Amino acid sequence: MADVKPVLVVEDNPDDEALALEAFRRKGIKNPVVVVRDGRAAIDWLLAALDGKDGKRLPALILLDIKLPLIGGVEVLRRLRAHPRLAMLPVVVLSTSSEARDLRDCYTAGANAYVVKPVEFAAFQDAVGKLTDFWLHLNVDPPEPPVEI
Repeated sequence: MADVKPVLVVEDNPDDEALALEAFRRKGIKNPVVVVRDGRAAIDWLLAALDGKDGKRLPALILLDIKLPLIGGVEVLRRLRAHPRLAMLPVVVLSTSSEARDLRDCYTAGANAYVVKPVEFAAFQDAVGKLTDFWLHLNVDPPEPPVEI
């Protein structure tokens, strides 16, 4: 399991977190899942992963809510895309909002995809399964950016 990259879930709602974790379990996702509850914690976790601190590795996928405390999801996206070593990480926004402004803001900030969270668990599980099938199995990761000395 050491060579399997984690999935980073950035979610402040404990109910949505529990649904996501159960969906991962039911879909047999082998990647470790890391949950952080706000935008500041997500950025801190990713910066620590850059250095391999505490055994952290950059994630294979980030599932990002946009309505987060401390630093909102759109700002998290902007900061990731501005960082040369984090800019190409796959980020899927998973939000209850279907507002045109939220979609526009997320895509403009660099989201790879935007999924409105289904209300029913079966539909939520199906959506998570399709997301993980694509991003963890079908998608080819970009090459690692060169490390500047």
